[in-house]
Amino acid sequence: MSEWLVVPFGNLAELVRDTVAPADVPNQLYVGLEHIGEGSLRLIGFGTAEDVSSQKFYFKEGDILFGKLRPYFRKLIRAPFDGICSTDIWVVRPCQGIDRDFLFYLMASDIFIEPIVRASTGTRMPRAQWEYAASVKLPYPPLPEQRAIARVLGALDDKIELNRRMNETLEQLARALFKAWFVDFEPVRAKQNGRWRRGESLPGMPAHLYDLFPDRLVDTEIGEIPEGWEMSTLGNILTELVSGGRPRGGAVESGIPSVGAENVIGLGKYDYSKEKFIPEDFFDSLKARGADVRNGDVLLYKDGAQIGRKTYFDDGFPHPVCAVNEHVFILRTGRTWMQRYLYFWLDQDWMTNEIIALNSNSAQPGINQAGVRGLPILLPDNRVIQAFDELIAPLTGKLFRNCHQSRTLAALRDTLLPKLITGELRVRDGCDS
Repeated sequence: MSEWLVVPFGNLAELVRDTVAPADVPNQLYVGLEHIGEGSLRLIGFGTAEDVSSQKFYFKEGDILFGKLRPYFRKLIRAPFDGICSTDIWVVRPCQGIDRDFLFYLMASDIFIEPIVRASTGTRMPRAQWEYAASVKLPYPPLPEQRAIARVLGALDDKIELNRRMNETLEQLARALFKAWFVDFEPVRAKQNGRWRRGESLPGMPAHLYDLFPDRLVDTEIGEIPEGWEMSTLGNILTELVSGGRPRGGAVESGIPSVGAENVIGLGKYDYSKEKFIPEDFFDSLKARGADVRNGDVLLYKDGAQIGRKTYFDDGFPHPVCAVNEHVFILRTGRTWMQRYLYFWLDQDWMTNEIIALNSNSAQPGINQAGVRGLPILLPDNRVIQAFDELIAPLTGKLFRNCHQSRTLAALRDTLLPKLITGELRVRDGCDS
């Protein structure tokens, strides 16, 4: 195979400094550091030029966007569209003879990141210096091998991205069913209006479920609800409402994972790069009072800037063994078939607003147990909730299997990345040699 060369990074990439005032491009999409996933190599959101002020950088689809502030040096993406970005982000393009995707993975590797971390300057938030980065000498292979390396790593990232998109679809399906049954009351309205008769099926409604639903809506002080269903409060269904803690002296470098508010971010979502750990003996003390995470748990962000966020963990995700810290509530009903219903009920926009309204401390936002127990919840016939759970359990099961697979693929990518980028492991046409 052809030999690798060692050259300054500036021979492989160029920094683009095309600036613009957001007011001059009001409809342009905007990317800030907050929109780039740390360690995920993908975009997790975006804004518009109206959201920002002061000069920004132009970028084009395919450009590499790299966070130049410590500790954000692992915020790195390939731009999925043309737009503008924060000046705290480098816009990088490959030089002639350098494959864009190879350059992307090179910049994601420690052989690029570690030198610029050491040489970053500033006190509060040190900045990487392009002039120094351009001088760092790095190995690189001939173009065909660059492409082969990018194909190997890209195939793993493509599968991770496919799983993410599949999970979005699975979640949308579950949400659509929840909304149809428990928000719009479509089965009840269909029976009431004669559009659904015994022995028939509706879209998403097998015929055998007919008798589970009432045949009319009744007026209540909160509006129309199906006859026989009732509005109650979480305090009437919760068997456990607990929060965790952290050991004296704070988190430790290894041990049992501790789930904090930063990872109460929605169904099937978890940022392992932000994870903290607690000693095993401290975990045992949390477990003794129910603050260990169990399959089927609903978690609620209880204090801080993002009150109202929630998540649902199951099938050993995010870990078979972990606990929560003091910023998170665990909600348990004692009935496994109620937990998914509870999550989707709490995750309605109006319920999120109800949770936010519980904030009892303007200086340090937070909610307490009494407030959570007083939150409203619609209680259908138990058989309806069980039928709902039976229909969505396969969807969430597949979602969590995808999460586990994606974590395995990410670990494989992260293992292969330094070996491929340094030439320790050589490939040709995507195959080991």
